[in-house]
Amino acid sequence: MRKFAVALALLLAAGGPALPAGAAPINVVINGQTMNFDQPPVEQGGRVFVPLRGVFETLGASVVYANGVINATGNGKTISLKVGSNQAIVNGQTQYLDVAPFMVGGRTLVPLRFVAQALGAGVNWDANTNSVIINGGGGGNPPPPPVANFALLDTRPTGTVRTGSPQIHARFNQPIRQDTLRVSIDGNDVSASVYSNATGFDVTPPGPLTAGSHSVTVNATTQAGQPVSASWSFVTSAGGGYENFIQNLSPPSGAQGVGTNFRLTGRTLPGSRVHVVATANTNGNSIIGIIVGNNTYTTDVVADGGGNFGATISVNGPSGAYVRVLTSSVAPGGSAKEVTVTYRI
Repeated sequence: MRKFAVALALLLAAGGPALPAGAAPINVVINGQTMNFDQPPVEQGGRVFVPLRGVFETLGASVVYANGVINATGNGKTISLKVGSNQAIVNGQTQYLDVAPFMVGGRTLVPLRFVAQALGAGVNWDANTNSVIINGGGGGNPPPPPVANFALLDTRPTGTVRTGSPQIHARFNQPIRQDTLRVSIDGNDVSASVYSNATGFDVTPPGPLTAGSHSVTVNATTQAGQPVSASWSFVTSAGGGYENFIQNLSPPSGAQGVGTNFRLTGRTLPGSRVHVVATANTNGNSIIGIIVGNNTYTTDVVADGGGNFGATISVNGPSGAYVRVLTSSVAPGGSAKEVTVTYRI
């Protein structure tokens, strides 16, 4: 699931040297691939912790995270862990961890050596490169090769754009499993900021891009269970004019009692295309606890000459349910901005 990042803790190989606090940054290499994480490694209790979902998936496992419980399935194995608990379940058998999974900055961190070996991988420490080396998974079998005919359609931007904050968009030529989608810009994982469905995605860079060439890489698993990968490039130029913004949203974020029908207004750059997606759910998260029925509302409007825009939102949900509203604005020059707010019905 695209808005929830899970993490694996790396436990050094038995008999391997312990890592002192303040040591050089630690690299994680899985089957020859160096991993990039948006959360730096964390050392606790003599163990090294790193962001995980990509690790599980690279080892051939899928992850479901809900209410502090992490369930991984892959390579004929099942693993269940819980935040704050030293107890784990592997293939129905109870095992125990030295360090319980814990939360850091909204990320769930859990011990990796334990999980990697449970998935059939080996873990070694390379002191020369300060790297944790993970090989195998599924009895040492590498993941299947990417699907050759997978392609990205309607990619944006392309060529040169005069903004450091473009809206990045693509459609897929075959449906993917939304929870497996990973999007990176120049090698930096931005999946946590992506709005996606089975057929495409949109994302605005978390910060303005510098002038120059940039690449977007997409990795996912199709609904048929095949891993896919594709990428494209574009260029941003310096002095590209005004960066976009979204201001004066009303109702303000956190508003109570907005009802199932309400008016959303705001201000952005004049002439911008504004895309609004509202989702009703039961626990304040757009992925877990979604209400069955007409719970999602989507509309597109254009800001007037003063930059003002408005949209009437209609969702289905009981009193007290949450409504998560994602508003994205793309100016005529290509500059994009996204804002997410949450209300209560």
